Amino acid sequence: MDFEKRLKHAINKGRAAKDEETRQEVGKRMSEEEFRNLHLQYRLELTEHIDSCLKKLADHFPGFQFSTVMGEEGWGSRITRDDVNLSRGKAQTLYSRLEMIVRPFTETHIIELVAKATIRNKETFNRSHYQFVAEADVQSFQDLMDLWILEFAEQFSFQS
Repeated sequence: MDFEKRLKHAINKGRAAKDEETRQEVGKRMSEEEFRNLHLQYRLELTEHIDSCLKKLADHFPGFQFSTVMGEEGWGSRITRDDVNLSRGKAQTLYSRLEMIVRPFTETHIIELVAKATIRNKETFNRSHYQFVAEADVQSFQDLMDLWILEFAEQFSFQS
């Protein structure tokens, strides 16, 4: 690496450290109500993205039922589907689902996304991702959701 590239890298690294320090200071100064409001804002954005993506996924695979999830566990959506496999004179029900929820606000001041996927009676993944509310990046959550949904779509189309 030549000196110019190393110099730019050092400058960017210093700026990133300064930005992180500033974010931490802002996080320390936020009140509990501000944390709640910020969590609510992020939750609304994320649940809208979940709804939109899962509806699109259900449109590509007829038979999936879309439903909204609202409860103590969190807010989000799920798609479910029951198939019947007839082999050797036996009927077997095959259950598939993808559920994504945003957990409720807690005193730990995190925003948490939980995803559970089952394809044809086999759990394919059960994942969780979180960030501190003061440092949260909604776009990174949306990118991760997209990745998980695309992974489910690929696996479901392969196994169907």
